[in-house]
Amino acid sequence: MNHLLAALPETVRNRWAPLSDRVEMQAGVVLCEPGSTVDSVYFPISAIVALMYGTRDGELAEVAIVGNEGVVGISSFMGGGSTPSRAVVQCPGQFIRIPARVVKAEFDESAETRYLLLRYAQALMSQIEQIAVCNRFHSVDQQLCRWLLVNMDSIQASELAVTQDLMADMLGVRRESVCETEQNLQKAGLISRSRGRVRVLDRAGLEHRACECYRVVKKEYERLLGAH
Repeated sequence: MNHLLAALPETVRNRWAPLSDRVEMQAGVVLCEPGSTVDSVYFPISAIVALMYGTRDGELAEVAIVGNEGVVGISSFMGGGSTPSRAVVQCPGQFIRIPARVVKAEFDESAETRYLLLRYAQALMSQIEQIAVCNRFHSVDQQLCRWLLVNMDSIQASELAVTQDLMADMLGVRRESVCETEQNLQKAGLISRSRGRVRVLDRAGLEHRACECYRVVKKEYERLLGAH
């Protein structure tokens, strides 16, 4: 279930149903490129999408993630039409895909829909801002704990299919730093790794070790969108 979609008025969901489809995406699929026109919006059900910003040298870093609490493609209804970020499927899974023109028309005509989507956009912006602070001031250990918690929340799971290379790319740090940090978390009994998957063993311990950025963003999402 996508919680943002579920929070829309039933009449809106009924209008969108014949125009939407359920799609499955594998990790690495690019949903939109920087500067491209957004033709479809994607409501993740079981997938996670990373919003990436890059440099002219081709280096990329994650600035936010979107899971089943949100939607990919907000520029289509916010008036921009395109976005400077790249949206990449980080963890495979299902989406509800809806033509951008359909969502934009509803956004323009329905105050209730517009208010909900604007609250989500504000929550997403708070995540982007907090990650910028986190990347500037906090250790790789704290960042990795925060990243794992946010991703687990996005699919309501305690296990995540992810490689150390991917985590390093998302955090914008060296793989060696992620490897060392992950080993420390395993020694502390907080996580385990097996066959390309990370499992959280001690959720409370991981939250205690994470920086305040995780709690700040979580609280803001709950304030704006309600707990799910």
